[in-house]
Amino acid sequence: MASVDLEDMVFFVEVARVLSFTGASNATGIPIATLSRRVALLEKRVGVRLFERTTRRLALTEAGRHYFDRCERIMQDASAALEVLRESARRPSGHLNVSMPVEFGLTQIAPIIDEFARHYPEISINADLTPRQSDFAYENVDVVIRLGELRHPSLVVRQLGHAARLFYASPAYLARCGEPSHPKELGRHECILQSYMERPGTWRVVSGKRSVDVDVQGRFSTNNVSMTLKFAEQGHGIAVLSPAIARASCDSGAVRQILGNWSLTPMPVHVAMTSRLVPARVRVFVEFLASRLVTM
Repeated sequence: MASVDLEDMVFFVEVARVLSFTGASNATGIPIATLSRRVALLEKRVGVRLFERTTRRLALTEAGRHYFDRCERIMQDASAALEVLRESARRPSGHLNVSMPVEFGLTQIAPIIDEFARHYPEISINADLTPRQSDFAYENVDVVIRLGELRHPSLVVRQLGHAARLFYASPAYLARCGEPSHPKELGRHECILQSYMERPGTWRVVSGKRSVDVDVQGRFSTNNVSMTLKFAEQGHGIAVLSPAIARASCDSGAVRQILGNWSLTPMPVHVAMTSRLVPARVRVFVEFLASRLVTM
């Protein structure tokens, strides 16, 4: 730490965020000459080039990218630590960036956010609905919510609950192909495959302590839950869906639940953060989620 001035680290991060000395100067009010000089001194001190410089563009070197990732995390933790101190005497407030899957966000998280917003009116929320993993450093994300396993050595991951996955089919399909009375019969039916599953062609079906692995097949496959429901409504086969996704279609009679108390293994719901040391707005949001996502 003695060989690197922490202020130089801050200057480097501000430039690396926008890849522009001018942009960093405009954002911070620090003169361009000061930023350029301090970054150059940092490079000289560590003996590694952090930026590739041309007359038209500024780009991070591979070493610079790795250093930026670490420095960004340090600055986020330092900012969070300061905010924790400030918020210890006041109500949680500020801006919260949350990333979540599209359909799960719309059906399950949106009602919780609505309730959360009424409890914490001083917190503003940006909901980023996307199926892909978010880059915390580059996308300024506070909390990531994901279904299924979530393993990342640099993130703090907490399981909040499980999402049920039940079987549904349209009345037209059942009239045409019959209704299975046991999971083993799924192998003889048209099933709508979900390509984002680890093993789309093998369904582990459970009921209490009983479980059975069934090899399934079908003409239709998709990586989208809403499309899975649409295929089921159109009579193309048996689908696995969460009750929240299928509820409206069940109420309208477009599909109905089958196979009684059998279901696919419930899918775990995880939340991820960059650190255990988080601002109060993040902490209360995660606790609020945990209190409402135990069972779905």
